[in-house]
Amino acid sequence: MAQAIEEWYKQMPVITRSYLTAAVAITIGCSLEIISPYHLYLNPKLVVKHYQFWRLITNFLYFRKMDLDFMFHMFFLARYCKLLEENTFRGRTADFFYMLLFGASVLTGIVLIGGMIPYLSASFARIIFLSNSLTFMMVYVWSKQNPFIHMSFLGLFTFTAAYLPWGMIAGHAYYFLEDVYPQMTGRRPLKTPSLIKALFADEDVVVAQPQNVRFAPPPAEELHRD
Repeated sequence: MAQAIEEWYKQMPVITRSYLTAAVAITIGCSLEIISPYHLYLNPKLVVKHYQFWRLITNFLYFRKMDLDFMFHMFFLARYCKLLEENTFRGRTADFFYMLLFGASVLTGIVLIGGMIPYLSASFARIIFLSNSLTFMMVYVWSKQNPFIHMSFLGLFTFTAAYLPWGMIAGHAYYFLEDVYPQMTGRRPLKTPSLIKALFADEDVVVAQPQNVRFAPPPAEELHRD
């Protein structure tokens, strides 16, 4: 059993494995009171005035207490994040990382802007962890890429529905700018910066040709075309 779990863990792609490891480690650390959630949550004043920039990252790694809600999000993170990285972003690790960076930026921006709107600022001030929303964003992007595949919730877990809309907003923004808008205009506004691409050495994806399959020769006019 332990060996099977180890093999499953090692076979995860790098971004999924790193994110899952950090999320589980930090959540367990907070449950054991080794780490304080007060040092992790998103607080714009502490970020700007006290230069606690790590909060822009750590608020995406803490999933609150370890309960069924936590297990639900770990299941989604391990499954749909892995499916995205292995299939849609196969051989494009930098692009996948950039997608997460874009989603995290959109979610953070929603909270920051919402906190400045009168009568709504109090509600947005209560949103101090965006880990659930980022998980829902990945699930939403995967569902748009695979619209005919049924998603399984296992019939066991409950989840924090309040975080779903923000994840859908970020997910749809990425889906539109990456898949829909380029088809409409021929331009790709979310092209991954070369700096991020340099961080990941993606291997070329080789598609194996099926055995005993013969391809028809090109038409005669194609052979004589310059």
